[in-house]
Amino acid sequence: MVGIFSLVTGWPGPSGFGSSSTAEQVTQGIDGTNLTAIITGGASGIGLETSRVLALRGVHVIIGVRNVKAANEAKKTILTEIETARVDVLELDLCSIRSIRAFADNFIALNLHLNILINNAGIMFCPFQLSQDGIEVQFATNHIGHFLLTELLLDKMKNTVKTTGIQGRIVNLSSIAHTHCYKNGIRFDHINAKDGYNDKRAYGQSKLANILHANELSRRLQEEGVNITVNSVHPGLIMTPLFRHSAVLMRGGDDLLRGPPPTAEGSHREILCRLQ
Repeated sequence: MVGIFSLVTGWPGPSGFGSSSTAEQVTQGIDGTNLTAIITGGASGIGLETSRVLALRGVHVIIGVRNVKAANEAKKTILTEIETARVDVLELDLCSIRSIRAFADNFIALNLHLNILINNAGIMFCPFQLSQDGIEVQFATNHIGHFLLTELLLDKMKNTVKTTGIQGRIVNLSSIAHTHCYKNGIRFDHINAKDGYNDKRAYGQSKLANILHANELSRRLQEEGVNITVNSVHPGLIMTPLFRHSAVLMRGGDDLLRGPPPTAEGSHREILCRLQ
């Protein structure tokens, strides 16, 4: 009950911040002029606000996104507000292994440091479909794509840590939906099976994989003595474009996670099944 009260009222916790705190308030006084951050899906929703506030604090922001046109518009919006912002856009389709490898190669070719990697982009509640690589699309985008991207950029971040002495940070945007997975957790032997597929549980499965990835990578980096932190973040129920068009999702978090999947293949599912 205390947690719900704090969530609703915005009452600050031990950190001094609460659910009503803004990103600007949390980052007040931080100087990020020597930092470079990659944000996947950084052109809308939570990703856009993350991009904007990091740019406000002087961080060089690289937005990795499938819709380059939308990302360039987001960049213009940020530059209108923050004239000194350093924002670049690189194409990245997390549903395509080829695109992920190309993005990593293109970023490395820029010869920049990599201090922060925020694996933010995601899709949810999609009707069953396979990616072009033959992987269930939610698992492919939300987990496999970010897993591969992180692995391809990990040496770059390690080298940045050695060169600059600045701690590296990797953040996976997960969700409390990880608790609403399939009965036995991740269906490792049936990831791509249409039989028994449930759009919500498949989303929860991908979010659980995000957390397991972060936990194991953190453990390995600690064993190596590498100064890189890896964390999973549940951002809460935030009205981003993923939620805006669906009356079904407005019932609240409990219905969203525990209610039966919609039976109608309405247009809202097509809207939800896209990158942020």
